[in-house]
Amino acid sequence: MSSRKLTCVSITLIFVLWQCVELEAELQVGFYRTSCSMAEFIVKEEVREGFIGDKGVAAGLVRMHFHDCFVRVRGFGYDVPAGRRDGRISLASEAFTNLPFPTFNINQLTGSFANKGFAQEEMVTLSGAHTIGHSHCTSFSNSTSPNLVVPMNPTSPSITDVGYYMDVLANRGLFTSDQALLTNPATANLVNQYARNPLLWKSRFAAAMEKMGQIGVLTGTAGEIRANCRVINS
Repeated sequence: MSSRKLTCVSITLIFVLWQCVELEAELQVGFYRTSCSMAEFIVKEEVREGFIGDKGVAAGLVRMHFHDCFVRVRGFGYDVPAGRRDGRISLASEAFTNLPFPTFNINQLTGSFANKGFAQEEMVTLSGAHTIGHSHCTSFSNSTSPNLVVPMNPTSPSITDVGYYMDVLANRGLFTSDQALLTNPATANLVNQYARNPLLWKSRFAAAMEKMGQIGVLTGTAGEIRANCRVINS
């Protein structure tokens, strides 16, 4: 993924938020409709242009959303409630203690998501995010090259589809945690359902992503809107 493209998207989003911020108690769709009615359209267009230039932007944004919410897309769309502010604390150690590892078994995965308020069904649904993007080989093998990456879903690495679940059923899941979904009758049944019914997965994925956006929300005067997404404001 091109960091330059993702940075451009982030800068545009930050600029819009700086100009249009509105203090309210909770996230909502159309958060900026009175202060900056074009805000969501501008962000959508910038993301679209970024994706045209670099397909990896989609996976990068999903990963950013997951990491930001869980620790502290091409193919279909859904309304995103806005108003979430950045926190002032960002510790690498928190990622290791909160994010699920690619080596997790089904019980560890279920427990990790349950700690954030997600049901096992939602865990399987969100695992479908592995349909896009790439992984460093060090995440699943004894690779000697830390920069070597491979697509998560080789047949359609840039399209948000149910190819991930098809790969898992064919024992081609990249991570141990991917194949772990078949070790439990309930989760294996969901994998089969999603592989056969793309619309079911897409609707549940959108709902689960929206729910994830509600974790640990900072609004109003809490948190900040960062001028540089990599560091807190000075």
